[in-house]
Amino acid sequence: MMRHALSTRLWHWINLICLVVLLMSGLNISNAHPRLYWGDWGFAPEQAWLHVPRFPQWMTIPDYYSLAQARSWHFLAAWPFALGLLFVWIAMLANRHFKRDVATTRREWRWSAIKADLVSHLKFDFDHGSGYNFLQKLAYGAVYGLFLPMMIFTGLAISPGIEPVLGWLVDLLGGRQSARSLHFIFAALTFGFFLVHIALVLATGPIKQICGMITGDRP
Repeated sequence: MMRHALSTRLWHWINLICLVVLLMSGLNISNAHPRLYWGDWGFAPEQAWLHVPRFPQWMTIPDYYSLAQARSWHFLAAWPFALGLLFVWIAMLANRHFKRDVATTRREWRWSAIKADLVSHLKFDFDHGSGYNFLQKLAYGAVYGLFLPMMIFTGLAISPGIEPVLGWLVDLLGGRQSARSLHFIFAALTFGFFLVHIALVLATGPIKQICGMITGDRP
């Protein structure tokens, strides 16, 4: 039976806590200025490309409006989040988890194979052996290699006082306001993955899935 590596399990649960704190404190920060812009600057409502709804207090950390405290919670979770991602990438490459379970093959990119995976998912047929199917590999690859790293890079670019040190990063992302918009987009994509992940865990037996991520035994 294949097992989840200890490094994967540790990162999974620590990352879950970090993401929850980052998301809920991020909603509080968003409430301070719920508009998004492209480029280097923006402030007026007519300049915004998106008006973000205000989030209720039960969804935020802390559970009342405080930009200063929300930022403190955000930065507190950001460090273990970033270091954890670095740790799991080193572990995945060292124990070959990435190459064995996440990396896709040329054969899996054929339309017939993709269509077969889509049909299986639509029929709630998740019996595809002990490994990941193509859609799972694609989703995990996007999260590991794009969504989470971009949350870190865009977060760095919009951190107060960071622009004089990492001005090249701000320019690379299209300006400070573009970095803020991208930060919001990748956070939303990560939250979308989180919802789908939870739905699939519920659909395939939550007890055995959670136990598997604690003990290491894959259902």
